[in-house]
Amino acid sequence: MSPLDVEAATRVAIVPNQPSTLRKWGPALLAIAMVVIVNVSLLGPTGNSIPSLTQRHHAARELRAARTAAVLEMEVDFEEEMRRGRDSVRSLRDVRRSLSSSTFTSGTTDSSSNQSGSNAAVMEYTRRRHRVLGDYTHVDVSGDFTAFGKWSVTVIYFAYWVFLMFPNWFLPIGRPGIALGGGLTMVVWRYVLFVTGQGPVFDAERVIIMEPLFLLFGLMLTTIYLEKMERGGLFDKLRDSLDDPISWKRSGKIMAMSTIGSAAVMNDSVVLIFSGVVVDLCVRHKVANSLPYLLSLATTANIGSGLTMTGNPQNILIVSLAYDDIGWAEFASNMILPVIAATCINTAMMFVYYGSELFPGSSGVVENFGIMFAGKKTPEMLAKENAYYARQAAVKEANAVDHHQVSSQEEKNAGWSIWSKLQIIVVLVFLVFFALGFDVCVVSICAGGILMVMAAYKRQHYDPRPDTTEYDAEGNPLPVKKTYDMDGNEIEPEEEELVTESETTLTEVDYGLLMLFIGQFLLIGSFDDTGIPQAFFTVTMGGCADQMTTVPCVYWFVMIVTILSNVASNVPVVQMLAATFPYATPYDWMQVSFSATIAGNLTMLGSAANMIVAFQAAKVGDRTFTSERHAPFGIPSCLACLYAGTFLLTMVHFSPECSERLGECGNDNANADYDYNDDANQAF
Repeated sequence: MSPLDVEAATRVAIVPNQPSTLRKWGPALLAIAMVVIVNVSLLGPTGNSIPSLTQRHHAARELRAARTAAVLEMEVDFEEEMRRGRDSVRSLRDVRRSLSSSTFTSGTTDSSSNQSGSNAAVMEYTRRRHRVLGDYTHVDVSGDFTAFGKWSVTVIYFAYWVFLMFPNWFLPIGRPGIALGGGLTMVVWRYVLFVTGQGPVFDAERVIIMEPLFLLFGLMLTTIYLEKMERGGLFDKLRDSLDDPISWKRSGKIMAMSTIGSAAVMNDSVVLIFSGVVVDLCVRHKVANSLPYLLSLATTANIGSGLTMTGNPQNILIVSLAYDDIGWAEFASNMILPVIAATCINTAMMFVYYGSELFPGSSGVVENFGIMFAGKKTPEMLAKENAYYARQAAVKEANAVDHHQVSSQEEKNAGWSIWSKLQIIVVLVFLVFFALGFDVCVVSICAGGILMVMAAYKRQHYDPRPDTTEYDAEGNPLPVKKTYDMDGNEIEPEEEELVTESETTLTEVDYGLLMLFIGQFLLIGSFDDTGIPQAFFTVTMGGCADQMTTVPCVYWFVMIVTILSNVASNVPVVQMLAATFPYATPYDWMQVSFSATIAGNLTMLGSAANMIVAFQAAKVGDRTFTSERHAPFGIPSCLACLYAGTFLLTMVHFSPECSERLGECGNDNANADYDYNDDANQAF
């Protein structure tokens, strides 16, 4: 019996029910209503319940103003500044490293000289950081716009934002074409505004961040060669490790892999590698709706990336631009409880919201619990499981009959070949260099280059040459056709040249994805120049601006960060906050990091990982992951995870609520807000 016959004999017809509008959007509307109720109850309908600033807040404001004034009065070595060029962040890291080392060795020399040297190092660090925030991170040119210039740029930005969010509503151009068209439109329009005196010159080169582009190119190169180098190799083994005949277990494996992988490497890396794997598993099991599995990958990749300071681009930027040092252990210890809570909430909501797809034949949530924890199975699940194993047995039997003569070789190849082992070595070396702090862009491109050389060598010396023999109608080989020159001499056939990597594998790199990000950088950078995101933050925060991470203001603050992260992207929001609040405390940055990361699950444009999943899935023909289908689950999941994690982070955190480098922690009132936060949370 063939595999198709086995599957047809055990298949159970399941007709998916279309959910009603209330069933589809009810959880999202309820989540939004709960957010409004929480913030109104804490802050009052008009913000009249916002607490007044404490003595610590006033003292911190005075310290920050004094430090900024002192930095502006420092003498600047302009020749040294020119020598550094635009490598401001690297010079900032160098002086931070020297500052840490001088502090570490301060106990072995004279205390007075150490104190003066440490103060000088702190001031030099602050001066360089002030230059970074003013030059590299964000240049405030909003005052150079006229009202017409600001609002025209804003209209263009939101028009293309809608086009990117709902590309199927308009012409079939696709997100890469829309983003690139929007970027070019913004460049042309900004030039028109500059010529007519309606706005400043647009520095397009500055707003295009090259590091994500280099990283994506290196990861795509690495992924392609891991997948294409050898059939049954490392990539296929990773795919098989996620496979399972039971739908909810398959989704659970995807979420576990995505969460752990995003924390260890980076969320963009994980979704880029495994988006095609998830779609392939859905095709293999003939899944009618692949959306739960793609959402399992994307949402948990965003959540898991919040655990470590290298999990996503905004965390890397936060650690680089924070005024006080934030170590790996400190970052992870603060985030572990919120990330675990968010993971559990997201998983539970996934199993409930998509229960009919993940638990076929189940009567509801109660039976789902019995299936997960008591090992029960519905008839539909048993039919799928039996069909899966019967299909595997039939395929193995067919291979044994048709290829009996080479079965021993197939068994040999079923293990880890030398090429699979080399792939593992390259991947492990990549992870080691990444963990040691080397530039992930360079490491990923080097890994892809090494795999490319390995694949070319394997194809030239080990892979069998393509068979060019021609056959007749009965299957008999035809003799090779001979060619002759003008004198009747036989022309010897030239040896066929191998097709190069540039003609094959390199053409599979998704350059459209790179164009998508370039276009978005141009759109977002021009929109940020108008100052409207900064004005929105200032107006909406109101009296909470100077106490944004104290209860009850913190619950409103994380909501504003979430909204801005979906409108203007999370990395520009982090840059804006670093420039607006240059002396933010480590605890402040923990709240920013968690909210900006979880915000990626609110809408499709909230995270680059979402765009990568949608693009990679569409590339192989799966277009179910759209904004309209993402939002009904993404909105309630994001808001529930955001507020649960924020509550836990306010209750349990290990980063100080004061800046040690600024001198706030030496104040008698430096830790007064710890008790305030605890009391407010208990009242909440």
